[in-house]
Amino acid sequence: MDFVPTNPVVLFGHHFSSIAGAGPIVGPVIAGLAFGWVPALLWIVLGAALVGGVHDVCALMASVRHRGETIGQVCRRYLDPLAYYSLLAFIWLAMIYVLIVFLDLTASSFAPASEKLLHEGGAVATASVIYVGLAVLFGLAVYRWKLALWKASVIFVPLVFAAIWVGHQWPLRADMVPAGFGSARGMWDVVLVGYCFVASVLPVWLLLQPRDYLSAYLLVACLAGGAAGLVVAGLGGAAAIQYPAFRGWEHAQLGSLYPALFITVACGAMSGFHSIVASGTTSKQLACESHARPVAYGGMLVEGVLAVVALAAVMILSAAPAGQTPVQVFATGMGKFLGVFWIRPELATTFGLLAVSTFLLTTLDTCTRLGRFIFQEFFGLTGGVGRIVGTVATLAIPAGMVFVKITGPDGQPIPAWQAIWPAFGATNQLLGGLALLVVYSWLRQTGRRAGFVLAPLAFMLVTTLTALGQLVYRHLVREGGSWYIGGVSAVMGVLALALIANAVWRLRGAGSVKKSDVASFENGNQRQAGYEPADVRPERDTAS
Repeated sequence: MDFVPTNPVVLFGHHFSSIAGAGPIVGPVIAGLAFGWVPALLWIVLGAALVGGVHDVCALMASVRHRGETIGQVCRRYLDPLAYYSLLAFIWLAMIYVLIVFLDLTASSFAPASEKLLHEGGAVATASVIYVGLAVLFGLAVYRWKLALWKASVIFVPLVFAAIWVGHQWPLRADMVPAGFGSARGMWDVVLVGYCFVASVLPVWLLLQPRDYLSAYLLVACLAGGAAGLVVAGLGGAAAIQYPAFRGWEHAQLGSLYPALFITVACGAMSGFHSIVASGTTSKQLACESHARPVAYGGMLVEGVLAVVALAAVMILSAAPAGQTPVQVFATGMGKFLGVFWIRPELATTFGLLAVSTFLLTTLDTCTRLGRFIFQEFFGLTGGVGRIVGTVATLAIPAGMVFVKITGPDGQPIPAWQAIWPAFGATNQLLGGLALLVVYSWLRQTGRRAGFVLAPLAFMLVTTLTALGQLVYRHLVREGGSWYIGGVSAVMGVLALALIANAVWRLRGAGSVKKSDVASFENGNQRQAGYEPADVRPERDTAS
């Protein structure tokens, strides 16, 4: 019922749009500003090729070889039920972290603190509202009014780009928004929570799917235009490197370069969220196993390119900007890169902000829906009531946390996204390590070679558990920390250690799976999915 063979080019667009939220933009900007651009660049290039790409394609193949099951369901097959429920709880908490960070960042892009950016923020707010409305109309046109896809694309794609111009003409600035929750930013936080709720319970065809389709055009235009403009500007001397290549081994807020760098630059080098996407939706659209590598591994590499473009926006700075979010730093850089094509810098900056806000909205409603799925699966909730209860439970903590005042190491209040980003990065990267642990357990217990998974697995587990330990010490042991960040980090660490202990116990020989059972199981899957059984040979190292 769920298996829909899809052209690999179309599937690549879906997969890349799903994994490339604002993470590959925010993380590289934060790390580049904190430690210099050389460490961040090295981790992006090496991480995407040797860690993130391995993780993504392995998660996809693990799902394909198990009838399209999610990585959590594969975990239940090879580990104990306790490990399965621990992984579900871990993923749900990770989704909450994502929601807190990106709710705050999206509201900041709509209602910036800087007076200089009020117009750009208002333009992005107007364009984003129009964009969501266009997505709903696009879904109705295709699925209810039966308009051909190509005709709908010809009509709506230009309208999406026209929304940028409309936003510039009639910006919905922060001083025009009712300060019903303490500020315009607080008002946008509430509006965005409402949007996430509606997007989670509505049918996919009405909002999420058409919005993803239209956002793919913005994403491709942003990536292609930014990369081309970066090259032209660099060759022409319009964008010279000015920012320090290396700033030191310590940062006041992030801590030491290791492990901070490897959890700050999450998406773009390695992201556990990708395993949820790969095993959740992409695996059910793969027409042929040979498409797995270009879709999953290639998608990770292209996301690395986006991260490099974001880092380049830092490289051309003369000094660290004050009062700007990473989203605004990226948008300003995009304005300079696209300016070489005779596009007005302010219009190019708004385009960059709109592209990132589109990524942010994609991340918000995708994570809300995934969190709702996991909550329903954990408690066995079904039907319309289950959808509403799961969505409310997933949004309750983020809705409260965006209004909590969080203090930094210097005792001064800092934005919620900035305080929570290290915890978000640590849990997201740890989720990737745990997904690799599930893959490793599958490969080992079915008699396949698994050495190529072991190195990235060990590196990510050690790095992220070290980071979580530091967060627990900083926020629970020392004075002045956040009990929420420290408490959730401690819970995540305990869940991860339980999973690791369970995997080690199973890999010592308990409950191993026979090769004959694997051959029968996987060949049966292939027959049901339309593959030839001869394509599956468990005795060969097909995964590598």
